[in-house]
Amino acid sequence: MSAPTSPSQIRFDIRNIANIAPPAMITAQPTRSSGGLPQITLPTGHTAVHLTRYGDVHRVLTDTSFIRSATNVDDGPSFLPTIMPEDMLLNLDHPDHGRLKRFVAAAYSANAMTALAPAVRRHTLSLVDDLVRALDQRADADLVTAVLDPLTITVNADYLGIPRADIPAFRHLSRQMQLAHDTDVPQLLEDFWELYHYIEDLVAGRRHLEGGLIKDLLTARDTVTPPVTDAEYAATLLGSLVGGDQNVLSVLSKIAYTSLSEHRLWDLMAQQPAAIPDVVEELLRLLPLGRISTFPRIASRDLTVSGGTLRQGEVVYADAHEANRDPDVFPDPWIIDTARSGKRHLQFGYGMHHCMGSALARMEIIEAMTVLTSRLPHLRLTAAPETIEWDTGVLVHRPLHLPVATTG
Repeated sequence: MSAPTSPSQIRFDIRNIANIAPPAMITAQPTRSSGGLPQITLPTGHTAVHLTRYGDVHRVLTDTSFIRSATNVDDGPSFLPTIMPEDMLLNLDHPDHGRLKRFVAAAYSANAMTALAPAVRRHTLSLVDDLVRALDQRADADLVTAVLDPLTITVNADYLGIPRADIPAFRHLSRQMQLAHDTDVPQLLEDFWELYHYIEDLVAGRRHLEGGLIKDLLTARDTVTPPVTDAEYAATLLGSLVGGDQNVLSVLSKIAYTSLSEHRLWDLMAQQPAAIPDVVEELLRLLPLGRISTFPRIASRDLTVSGGTLRQGEVVYADAHEANRDPDVFPDPWIIDTARSGKRHLQFGYGMHHCMGSALARMEIIEAMTVLTSRLPHLRLTAAPETIEWDTGVLVHRPLHLPVATTG
């Protein structure tokens, strides 16, 4: 490992952190496409062109001629074992995507998250206070079950206006949706539709709402032209309910795990809270959400990229994970460098399909790590990192538990 060059700069190779890399879902093919580009085999058996250079991935993500909806069909090219509702934002193309995203975008803006931050801070402090009391009474505790897991679900439920009493009824379903295992597709579909029908009941007024975003947007549906339908609203909320909880939990738990494994990061955040946003950005660059980074698209026209040509009709996987390791954009790409400047990584995608909840994720992670490192500067893992069990699926890769104790 390289020695820090300043008190606020830490450098280490992320590959030295146990189990950070999830199992691959793609298989490289020995032959290239007709346009001379690398090819992979998707879990569905389809061949896709594999783009890994930052500029190429960025270009595809911002180009509306690469179509998502055409892949969300029976027997279509996918990482998932089944199709999803066609009205989900991740399955929509221009102009339908823009219409629905504008409908909800203000609620997930940076300004909205700044307003939400004090409530998140208070809730985090309450959970951490409970953890401190628990650690006073026993040798160790689980950081995931004590703080990280309840934080992400309650913040999301409260913001949406979903009663906390409903959480046990749907939380396990959202996890199964993100795992998306292909070992029991009928059960996966049963879980998915149970969750979707729960959301439909919220939209239709068949379940109680405690104020919040869902109720606010219900009254604003007619401000969009044409008005947002029940099906469109339910599909959009599905992404909010799952992504605002499960995805945030996945990233937050990996950041906590990495910082406790390479404790210089934890120490830096405890001693210099102003450095936390930059630390979080650098970790976001290299910590994958799950086993994939984007969903396949189909090229509706030819496009020249570095190394060859994408042909109209080809399936394309624009690999944001690999783009975040492009040495032409990120020198020493596998090195976590807390002094690295800018937010150029593609963890949240880019362009039309840029993650709607990115500001929520950033705010919640920064608030959580600020409280944790300030209240528990001497927190330590009580198990060797390589022995910690992980929860891994298509859109999930995170430690199931983080046994911790305080020292000093």
